[in-house]
Amino acid sequence: MSEFFGCYDADVDHFFDEVIAEEGTPRPHYDKLLERFAEFSADDIRARREIVNIFFRNQGITFTVYGVEEGIERIFPFDLIPRVIPSTEWSMIERGLEQRITALNLFLHDIYHDQKILKDKVVPPELVLGSEHFRREFVGVDPPRGVYIHVTGSDLIRGRDGRYMVLEDNLRTPSGASYMLQNRQAMKRAFPVLFDKYNVRPIENYPQELLRTLQEVAPSSGHDPNVMVLTPGIYNSAYFEHSFLARQMGVELTEGRDLVVNNNKVYTRTTNGLQRVDVIYRRIDDAFLDPLVFRQDSTLGVAGIINAYRKGNVTLANAIGTGVADDKVIYSFVPAIIKYYLGEDPLLDNVPTWLASKPDDLKYILEHLGSLVVKSANESGGYGMLVGPASTLREQEEFAERIVANPRNYIAQPTISLSRHPSFSHDTDLYGCHIDLRPYVLYGEKMTILPGGLTRVALKKGSLVVNSSQGGGSKDTWVVDE
Repeated sequence: MSEFFGCYDADVDHFFDEVIAEEGTPRPHYDKLLERFAEFSADDIRARREIVNIFFRNQGITFTVYGVEEGIERIFPFDLIPRVIPSTEWSMIERGLEQRITALNLFLHDIYHDQKILKDKVVPPELVLGSEHFRREFVGVDPPRGVYIHVTGSDLIRGRDGRYMVLEDNLRTPSGASYMLQNRQAMKRAFPVLFDKYNVRPIENYPQELLRTLQEVAPSSGHDPNVMVLTPGIYNSAYFEHSFLARQMGVELTEGRDLVVNNNKVYTRTTNGLQRVDVIYRRIDDAFLDPLVFRQDSTLGVAGIINAYRKGNVTLANAIGTGVADDKVIYSFVPAIIKYYLGEDPLLDNVPTWLASKPDDLKYILEHLGSLVVKSANESGGYGMLVGPASTLREQEEFAERIVANPRNYIAQPTISLSRHPSFSHDTDLYGCHIDLRPYVLYGEKMTILPGGLTRVALKKGSLVVNSSQGGGSKDTWVVDE
């Protein structure tokens, strides 16, 4: 191994290491990567890091951190060592994701129509009907082709045994695809020879696949569907992604103030007058979409757009009301949901989960706060979460008060020893960082799963939180054909 990996502490006694096996030897699919890195000096690594940093700065690859005094725009942290997934592993992930998304889409159609799964008490009705994201206004409304979740980004982790598990499902407005694409471009600039040593499956066609998916779910209108990306604006944390994807798809990036509804049809204002809009890839939460139906104080959405949607004159991707299926409480029932609709056992397991709304679970959670990860049911981005082993007694006491005050809003999971991957420090030292994986699934006439996804890295030493808002970064993810 190179001078870098020769000093690397994989700690295989406590964690599953993605690169180094338990016997201390490299995993076969990393052999070529280690051979290549053996040719590099510390100065070579620094030079390549600077190539990536210049690329990211020139491309404006940033994210926004709220509540940070020194500025809201930051360059997205990136680690130079790619994650490599052999095709045999990826095949299993693909099958598991397809099964999961199929079942969740059937679940959404059912709860907004016949509600058979609720009547059969497979999922407690009060948990669904009481969910913050269940939209009673859309019971009986049929989205085009019956598809609710056009874009999904489920988060996968590996535990101590190396088995892939689903940590959570992101079915409303999953982000990160732009970083996945830009990571690949940065790696090709920094390590062109390394790509010659692997047969890496391409991901560059994601924008075209996304556009195709959106066009496939357009209302029947007799003309080529006009697709747009709806953004909350430049101060949103994912604005770079909104603009990037719109540009790559060759469609307009629009804000609510640019749109108008007339006769239950949506139009955009242009210099040539009003132009009909057929599909809106919306990056705005349900509550802000239409001040006539949801939040009256919202200036982000479009008055009347919900009626246009109900009439079938415009497609919103993802569909309104999908958030109920990525509620972290509903997550615990996904294995039962898969069994109910498909008659199959899940190919990708859930992480064991306790629901604070159950008295016995609540008692267990409160007694073990110091060893559990507790999450708010509807928060994202690493917010609203208590990592027990890293928390203080005072933080645990405060969190306990919140849980008791609103038990429906909290779940708890064991502190999983997430798999680790070698990553460079700010200099050239290597240390193991915990990672997860967010693959992207597109669902139109058929399901398309991009080979790879966004590997997120907890770059703070010892941290289990991979979210960029909490100090995390990312890696390029290679699915390789052996």
